[in-house]
Amino acid sequence: MQLPSLTIANLKASFPLIQGGMSIRVSTSALAIPVANCGGIGVIGGSGLPPEELHNDIKKAKAATDGIIAVNIMYAMKDFYNLVTTSIDAGIDMIITGAGFSRDIFKIGRERNTPIVMIVSSPTLAKLSEKLGAAAVIVEAKEAGGHLGTDKPLREIFPPIRDVVKNIPLIAAGGITNGYEMAEMMDKYGADGVQIASRFVLSEECDIANEFKQAYLNAKKEDIVLTSSPVGMPGRAINNPFVQAMNAGEDVSVKKCPHVCLKKCDHHYCINERLMMAHDGNVRDGLIFSGENTYKMDKILSVAEIFRQFKEQAESVYKEGRGFNPAL
Repeated sequence: MQLPSLTIANLKASFPLIQGGMSIRVSTSALAIPVANCGGIGVIGGSGLPPEELHNDIKKAKAATDGIIAVNIMYAMKDFYNLVTTSIDAGIDMIITGAGFSRDIFKIGRERNTPIVMIVSSPTLAKLSEKLGAAAVIVEAKEAGGHLGTDKPLREIFPPIRDVVKNIPLIAAGGITNGYEMAEMMDKYGADGVQIASRFVLSEECDIANEFKQAYLNAKKEDIVLTSSPVGMPGRAINNPFVQAMNAGEDVSVKKCPHVCLKKCDHHYCINERLMMAHDGNVRDGLIFSGENTYKMDKILSVAEIFRQFKEQAESVYKEGRGFNPAL
């Protein structure tokens, strides 16, 4: 059976897939454009970027596609509201946010006619998000890469959130690596779509160093671990020498923060600096955020091929879920 489209506010994606907004400079327009062209929602990772750079990358994406372009900005960022207004001024279609909770963002969304999508991990925050005016909610579980809001698996936390979110789309995120899992979340669990990040790191269009991609390809199940983050949340990453040293209690701190990018930072290392090291190919000293199931993937594919495979796999088993129907 054909998968349904995904409608968020007045935006309709022909394929119900959101590409995760990975920072810093992992999810750029280079990745978001082909995702949007394939019918999904392409997402630029806005956290940690200078506002001018983010503005220009959004403009580049919007000029290159008629599809949907969103931006993901962590609430934990010191310049969160500046990045939000910069994105809206640049013509972004949608704001996705998490790593903290902002009530004011919904007022901005209403005033600027920009849909706000919240990333949550609990029924309480999901219900509050809907009440305050979220256009959709993304349920992100422990299997996700990067910062985590829960230690519970997707298939455990999704049903109680589905039970309380009634009138807006609910998206499943965390550890989904193929179309069969996508169909399972939509058919069995009632998701209206999925968000996928790590699979797109292993795409030809993802604008990162080849060493970063090879670290993904080389990772075994036991190589993907939890670690700490200056954001104040646990994070999931590949267990390279930097993460090993940090988890062993060695001093990896910086004397003076070069970026001062977070509202609250414990300064035990500079996350902006470490993420950029990984982006540029230093896979020993950089922080390589990774989903729990990255070890299941063994090929670098084009974005178009990833969509083709997901569509073929999902539609071979999809029946019909119990998600939100905007037509009702």
